[in-house]
Amino acid sequence: EGTLSSTDEGTPQGGIISPLLANIALHGMEETIKDYVENLSLKETKVKGRRERRKSVSLIRYADDFVIMHKSKEVVEKCREVIITWLKGIGLELKPSKTRLIHVNEGFDFLGFNIRQYQTGKNQSKQGFKTLIKPSKKKVKEHREQLTEVIDSYIAAPQAALISKLKPIIQGWCNYNRSVVSKKTFSGLDHLLWNKLQRWGYRRHPRKSKTWVNKKYWGTKTEKPKNPWEAPKVDNWTFMTKEGTYLPKHVKTEIIRHTKVKGTSSPYDGNLIYWNTRMSNHPETSKQKVKLLKRQQGKCTHCGLTFKDGDLLEKHHIIPRAQGGNDQLNNLELLHLHCHDAKHRTKIATKRQESSNDPSELDNNPF
Repeated sequence: EGTLSSTDEGTPQGGIISPLLANIALHGMEETIKDYVENLSLKETKVKGRRERRKSVSLIRYADDFVIMHKSKEVVEKCREVIITWLKGIGLELKPSKTRLIHVNEGFDFLGFNIRQYQTGKNQSKQGFKTLIKPSKKKVKEHREQLTEVIDSYIAAPQAALISKLKPIIQGWCNYNRSVVSKKTFSGLDHLLWNKLQRWGYRRHPRKSKTWVNKKYWGTKTEKPKNPWEAPKVDNWTFMTKEGTYLPKHVKTEIIRHTKVKGTSSPYDGNLIYWNTRMSNHPETSKQKVKLLKRQQGKCTHCGLTFKDGDLLEKHHIIPRAQGGNDQLNNLELLHLHCHDAKHRTKIATKRQESSNDPSELDNNPF
């Protein structure tokens, strides 16, 4: 109707729509900074040519968190003033407590990662330094505390319940940090976890020997090698039940380096081949999903539309497991989450219709 209805309260902080609103409000920030630096002089930027000056500054933003990077401290300070003025125009301001100017040699935290330059010899790097991105100490500490809290609170719970609780926490944290330099961090977390779980077992059975406790809660797990000529990897210290339910280790997570989005590419630019390839290479896309994406040519079998970056995908069993179907590739198809829900709703409605039309399904008892 075109009627505006004002609200008494704003959007809750941390709400599901907050990142979207931040992206809408702050759209254009990067271009503003690049336009400004492009028009600075050679003396101010130490960079020749307008195009090179434009490329010399980087603004990396995720929702309302952003970093401005340039080799000149003076240019960064000027960019900060430009941002302050630009934000005033849309009724926003920088928070002094969360704004700081720092050299990359000291390092800084951004989105749960620590970005820092480390000095190296000329033989290791032409520039004399190497930039490493690692999980931030703050986030590692939070993860350790979460693991400790779960283990301490599950002292009386069965081993399978503890594994079920810890598994998604470990996998989720590892998947987020698997694209950076995390191997050493993963190894340290596994050492902590091993000590915590050993104490968990000893506390449950104070009258039993350590050997007895270790045999009860720890087992041997053999990993199938990636290549046929490699020997299988044997782990004699896997926290697992007698039925084979085991707790995955942080260090077993494969490190897959993040590939930066090409130029100004967008999921909505129509370059479906590029974005389907990126989706297939995403660390959270399983090998089975990659095969299904390739077989279906990147399209949903229910609606026929091409999958886009950010779409929620689910595997659907063509023959349901309840009817004897299996998890083999030929019995699976990849659907949008909403298409998967719609497909199941249709099946339920069809079954109900068939039941109502079948006289044998009617209850002979009128009461």
